[in-house]
Amino acid sequence: MKLHTLKPAKGSTHKEKRIGRGEASGKGGTSTKGNKGGQSRAGYKSKKAHEGGQMPIQRRVPKRGFKNNNRVEFKVLNLGQIDTLAEKYSITEFSLQNLYVNGLISQFDSVKVLGNGELKGKFTFKVNAASEKAKAAIEAAGGTIEIIK
Repeated sequence: MKLHTLKPAKGSTHKEKRIGRGEASGKGGTSTKGNKGGQSRAGYKSKKAHEGGQMPIQRRVPKRGFKNNNRVEFKVLNLGQIDTLAEKYSITEFSLQNLYVNGLISQFDSVKVLGNGELKGKFTFKVNAASEKAKAAIEAAGGTIEIIK
């Protein structure tokens, strides 16, 4: 093999399509752009979601409800889960840091304790929110709860 004998593989190179260079190019006349209309002319730009005069999809489909931008999403801990979590991860203080370290929540989650179920042990809670029923149950079991912002 010598450098002067090298050439590209068969079919890997193509001739440039010479558009708008007269009839002899084989692409003359309309220059492969069809007949008339905005798309055949220079500077054509289609508007986003334009469907050629047909009613666009975002106007045909009915709208329902709304999204509240001020909604606060909480990860929920029910009282019925607390005993099993405490036993499994051997924790007595349910703080955001402890829950994050044990992989129960992600770093920026907010936690709310709800009063569904029964609490058997005495635990300390440092969470973002708690229901009144949960607060009463925690304090009745001898635990403490601190709401942090």
